[in-house]
Formats: sequence, C-alpha cells, structure tokens
Amino acid sequence: MSTDDQKHWTGSRIVGLQGQELPPPQKPRRRRWWLWVPLGLILLALTAFAGVVAYGWHLGNRHVDSQAEISVKDDKGKPVAPDKLAAANDKLRKKLAALAPKGQYVVIDTANNRVYLRDGDRTLREMVASCGSGNVLVDPVGGRTWTFDTPRGQFQVKSKVNNPVWIKPDWAFIEEGEPIPKDPRERADANVMGDYALGIGNGYFIHGTLYKRLLGRNVSHGCVRLGDEDLEFLFKTAVLGTKVIIY
Repeated sequence: MSTDDQKHWTGSRIVGLQGQELPPPQKPRRRRWWLWVPLGLILLALTAFAGVVAYGWHLGNRHVDSQAEISVKDDKGKPVAPDKLAAANDKLRKKLAALAPKGQYVVIDTANNRVYLRDGDRTLREMVASCGSGNVLVDPVGGRTWTFDTPRGQFQVKSKVNNPVWIKPDWAFIEEGEPIPKDPRERADANVMGDYALGIGNGYFIHGTLYKRLLGRNVSHGCVRLGDEDLEFLFKTAVLGTKVIIY
C-alpha cells in the first residue's frame, strides 16, 4: 500500500492520521450524587413541617364533645354529675381554708430566699433573706459531720432577743481551721447576729447579718438572715407564739 493509500485507508477507523497525535483519552465523568443529598433533606424537612401544620390545624378545628371526652369518675368507675362535682370542689375549698393559719404568721421560702409576714391571705411584708447553703462540713479529726440546711416544717417564735450574742459551736472553729477553745468565754461573739434575733427552736434563729451583699443567696449555716430594716420590722411585729412555716 502506497503512502497516499495509507492516508486514505478506511479499513480501520483512522483516516489520514499519519504523523498526527491521538487526542488524550478522556476521564469518565463522575456523577456528583452527593449534591442531591441536601436537596433531599430539605424536601424531607418541608414534608415533615407540612404534616405538623396540618395536624395542628386538625386539632384546633375539630369538635370537642366535653361531655363525651372530658369526664370525672368516682371510685366505682361511674361518671360524676357536674353538679355533684362542683359541690365536692366547694367542700374541699372550705376544708383547705379551715387549715390555713389564722392571724399573723411567717412563711420562709428557702429556695428563693424570701421571708413573708402574712395576715390570713394578705402579705404584709416581703423580705429578702439568706437561708442554709446545704454545704457539708466534716471534722478531720473526730469525723463528725454537719449539714448546713435550714430546717423545713412548722415552727413558732419561741424567743425574742435584743442584741444577741452568738455562742459559737465546735463547727465554727473547725470551719475556720482554728482549735476548739476550752474556755466557754472564747465562744461568745456579739458582732455577727445583728440587733435582734427571733428563736424558732433547736438552735435556729431569724437574725441579722454582716454580709448584706449576700442576701438573696443560700449562704447561711442554717439560720435565716435578714437585713436590718426587715429584721427590726419582723422583731417588732411578730409576737411570741407566731407560727413560722418553712419550706
């Protein structure tokens, strides 16, 4: 076969390619399937949102038969008539009212550090306090343990003291890392309880504090601390025997 014939040979798939370079083979194109993932997630989220909206619309527009769907049953499983239910609720309200303290009483909210002086259902004064911290102190020598919580329950004002003196217990010295004194006179501290103190039993008092900036926080060793003005008002208003409810 001559050179000219080679240039025009069509038995193969090359026509006149002598002396020419073949084009480089092309890489197969990758299918970018991952680009569809965000779109699929968006469509799924829109579908779920539409379902929630439709269900909410259904709940908001359906008819509710109060007699059929809302009913109260007695101990035997029988429905209670509305008039009998209203009468029972009224009786319960009267019982609860009878249990409420009469006259003036003190309510102490240890979680929110508030003291309320109440008269029946009226609040005469709301006071910011500091109640027990809940911290635990362990005697490194004797192994004794103290938990600084304000006690919960019902108490009463058992004593009223002007210019109270704190007789420091053992834990006060252990907490400060000081030796426990043998002389009882070394336990007396007249500068930490304020001008007044109301005793509620078991060594717990409502008294003043040197750390007024900490009022509103649980930082005491179990007693209830008040600011000067609130303490004076409570001391002069609450009489011996006044109920003290702590929760």
